[in-house]
Amino acid sequence: MIPGFAHRRRFSDLSEQEILALAIASEEDDGRIYRSYAAMLRDEFPASAAVFDGMAQEEDEHRRRLIDLHTDRFGDVIPLIRREHVSGFYARRPVWLVENLGLDRIRQEAAQMERDAERFYTAAAAKTSDAATRKLLGDLAAAEAGHQDTASALEATHLDDNTRDTEADAAHRQFVLTWVQPGLAGLMDGSVSTLAPIFATAFATQDTWTTFLVGLAASVGAGISMGFTEAASDDGQISGRGSPIKRGFASGIMTTVGGLGHAFPYLIADFWTATVVALIVVFIELWAIAWIQNRFMETPFVKAVFQVVLGGALVFAAGALIGSG
Repeated sequence: MIPGFAHRRRFSDLSEQEILALAIASEEDDGRIYRSYAAMLRDEFPASAAVFDGMAQEEDEHRRRLIDLHTDRFGDVIPLIRREHVSGFYARRPVWLVENLGLDRIRQEAAQMERDAERFYTAAAAKTSDAATRKLLGDLAAAEAGHQDTASALEATHLDDNTRDTEADAAHRQFVLTWVQPGLAGLMDGSVSTLAPIFATAFATQDTWTTFLVGLAASVGAGISMGFTEAASDDGQISGRGSPIKRGFASGIMTTVGGLGHAFPYLIADFWTATVVALIVVFIELWAIAWIQNRFMETPFVKAVFQVVLGGALVFAAGALIGSG
């Protein structure tokens, strides 16, 4: 049994006071999440930040009304019960997990938060026989549905078409600078720079296991080097390229992937079979690099293909000639 699950309460076992306390805690948590989103977005996307500020204020107002109702019915002492204490209650993803996924993903997460709450309260009300509890849960479901309407109204106020386009362009640019550009540099370095040592070793030894080990070492070493170099080269404060840690991971991981792509075929025992498969992988890698350059960096496709394929062919030729010498 998963630790902690045995100690969760079933929703059907909660009293009306506990249901009300749970609703109060949930509204408080959601308001805090919306304020966190607003704080994260304020510098780059002020209009979207204003939307989340407004949604947080709505959560505060609903929480205040729920507290007033609790005080009238049960007094000032609110039981301590939260989402994680109730079996089957909807969960919220951690803010740190969502914040790195972009503006559109944050908006989708907020919309899902409201839908989850509305569905839960509606389903709970349908299963409740007590009239007062049914009314309470129905009111909560209506409040969550109202949150969705409020979000739409706030977006209409703060996010006109021009603002949306501006924020979308800014989000795309930040994505390219933080993830695509360093990742592409890493993929190019890993795919191209490891060609020479891998194929030099392959043709010099015709030993697939030795070739694989050299490829593994070259790929991992290049990935570590590129990752630290990218992270240390620019803190992103002036250039606006974003977190050096994110860029370092993007560059280091893609460098390693680029090298391992044509190192793994040498796990095949037959030398020529492994070499043919490795060459096919190299071809796919180079075309993928050209496509990414064209898609995200707006490099003309023909120019990207010429640069990448020519460079890769020259490095491969150098490695094969040295290994055969």
